[in-house]
Parts: sequence; structure tokens; C-alpha cells
Amino acid sequence: MTTAPYTSPIPVRRARLGDALASEWTKIRSLRSTMWTLGVMTTVVVGVGFLLAWAIGQVPDEGESVPSGGVLELGIVGMLLGSVCVITLGVLTITSEYGTGLIRTTLTACPSRGRVLAAKSIVFFVVVFVISTAVSALSALVQTGMIGTSGGATAEHWFRATVGVGLFMATLGLFSLAVGTMLRHSAGAITTMIGLVLLPFVLAIGMYAESLERLRTVLVEYSIPSLLSRLYSGTTNFGGGTPAGWDPLWIMLGVTAAALAGAYLTLSRRDV
Repeated sequence: MTTAPYTSPIPVRRARLGDALASEWTKIRSLRSTMWTLGVMTTVVVGVGFLLAWAIGQVPDEGESVPSGGVLELGIVGMLLGSVCVITLGVLTITSEYGTGLIRTTLTACPSRGRVLAAKSIVFFVVVFVISTAVSALSALVQTGMIGTSGGATAEHWFRATVGVGLFMATLGLFSLAVGTMLRHSAGAITTMIGLVLLPFVLAIGMYAESLERLRTVLVEYSIPSLLSRLYSGTTNFGGGTPAGWDPLWIMLGVTAAALAGAYLTLSRRDV
């Protein structure tokens, strides 16, 4: 006697990108590291901005001499510190799964590794962009309100110092995610990213010879902190080929795209 094959009453269909996005959204909002890193970033950026504005306000007539554009540039200090949190979260978004072994379950449920990487990248980018933009805007409003300046900053300057900074930070986080995918080790990937942020300045310090001046200048001007500071600056043209205006964002996007391509090749050709 032959029995009929079992047929599940639950509809079966192929997984799509939307399913991977829903899965990654559940993961990133469930991780304690997401709450802690983004919470610390918010506290640091707004807190440092508040302290700088308060310090300027303690000096008589100092606030009146600071144009609104200069007030926006105060945000770079807190955001540079907050970038460590974004880098950490970007790395942990992928390396935490390797550490716990969850990556095996993820790739079993979604064998398309390109889809997994794309879903992680999209969800991470949107989350960090929204938070970074909101924090940048809040910090700018707090500083402007405390110092009491008005005018001096164009609409484009405000847009770059809020939305532009949010895009830059989200892209920097994607770069960290790509490095984490290639290295598969949390401490190693975070150390590598911190090194990439600080190394140009460390190298520039040792390049005191006159023949190395051009290389020293390039290292400093194209470092991640310098690129981020250009978005806060009200100047859109520094001359001499120095990145200005929206150029830092395009540079960061190009570097991140190359890193993500390397991450995809590494993920697709390597065993878990």
C-alpha cells in the first residue's frame, strides 16, 4: 500500500528581497548593540554640541562674533566622536552573526549571499541615515539657539550639515559593514576601521621632509575626518583640488562601493 506524499497546507514560495529585508530589520532592532551604539552617538553628538555652545556663551560678546555658519561647524567635534559608534555598529551588524553562528541559519534560510548582503546594507543604511540626520539637525538647532546667531548660513549649508552628514555617516557605516564581512572578526574589523580613520594623520606627522609635503597634504585632506569636516563647512570651493561642497560624499560613496564589491566576492566565494 502506497501512501500519498505529504503536502504542507502552508503556501510555499521562494524567498524575495522583501523577506530578507524584514528579517534584517528584525535583527537590527532586536540587537542590544544597536540601541547602545546609536544611543551613545546621540548623547555624545548633542552633549558635545551643547557644551561647546555653552562654553562660547560664557565669553562676553563671543557668541555675537560667531556667524551661523560657524555655529554649524561646531557639530564636527561631536560627530567625529559619534563616528566610532557608527563604525562599531556597522561591523557588529555582520560579525556578530559569525561570532554566534547565526550566519549559518541566515544563509540556510536565504542561500543567495548577495541578497543577504544587500538586505543588511539597505536596512543598516536607512537606520543610520535617519538617526544621524536627526541628531545632526538637533545638535545644530541647540547650538544655534544657545549662541543666538541668525543668518550667515545658506540653505545648502544647512542641508549639507544635516542630510549630507547623515548620508556620509551611513556610508561610513556601510564601509565598516563591508570590512566586517571581509574580516569576519569584530575586534579586527573595528581596529582596522579606527586605523583607517587615524592612520593618515599619524603618517602625516612623520612626513616632515619638504619633499613629502604634497603627499602629507593629500593624506590629511582626503582623510575621513577632513572629508566629514568639509560637509560642515560653509565654503563650497577651497581651490587647489581640495574636496569641497558635496565632493566628500561622492568620494566616500566610491570607496564604499569598492569595499562592498570586495565584501560580496569574499562572501560568495568563501565557506561560512
